[in-house]
Amino acid sequence: MSVCDGTLCARLADMTTTVGDAELAERLRAGDEAAFRHIVSAHHASMVRIAESFVPSRAIAEEVVQDTWLAVMNGIARFEGRSSLRTWIFRILTNRAKDRGVREARSVPESSLGAELDDDSGVVGVERFMGKSGRGKWAQPLVRWSEQPIERFLARETFDVLERTIATLPENQRRVLVLRDVEGWTSDDVRELLDVSEVNQRVLLHRARGKVREALERRIGEGNGS
Repeated sequence: MSVCDGTLCARLADMTTTVGDAELAERLRAGDEAAFRHIVSAHHASMVRIAESFVPSRAIAEEVVQDTWLAVMNGIARFEGRSSLRTWIFRILTNRAKDRGVREARSVPESSLGAELDDDSGVVGVERFMGKSGRGKWAQPLVRWSEQPIERFLARETFDVLERTIATLPENQRRVLVLRDVEGWTSDDVRELLDVSEVNQRVLLHRARGKVREALERRIGEGNGS
């Protein structure tokens, strides 16, 4: 059974957008089970994906997320609204995931961010983007993308390529890519959560997107026998 079912989901579907953080936090403090079930439904899967970038397995990531929910409920009285409720929850998550990563011998060296920023592998030239300094959308579609039948891009194999590529990205690149392109977070929210500058976030995202695009282009080329 999912954490939010049937009429309950329908009734609460817009809670996180129509109800302010202060009111939602108050419902959680009051032990409102419906509010808790909805917020878990809204964020649990995303939290697992982020936790996986800190720890060595999905099973451990699930444990970290469960611990995070306990910490959220035990600490909701201390939520002061200085950040969004979502950012507050995810900050608890990342702190716990980092600690667990250290215990699992997966600590991130202080130099790792610099190494990822200096890594030029998979870098895509700015001329392949639209907009100032190459910061906009792709200027051209992927190689032969328009020539492919839609079934090809709905194929499981293509999604497997995406998943494998994202899984092999350097940790900071993966976190930024997942938050921005998978979870749909804004640049400001990502910078606040991960405590990185706008420039560093932009570079990490550019590196990650370039590697994903490169992997997709290879996949398309292989499918065409080129």
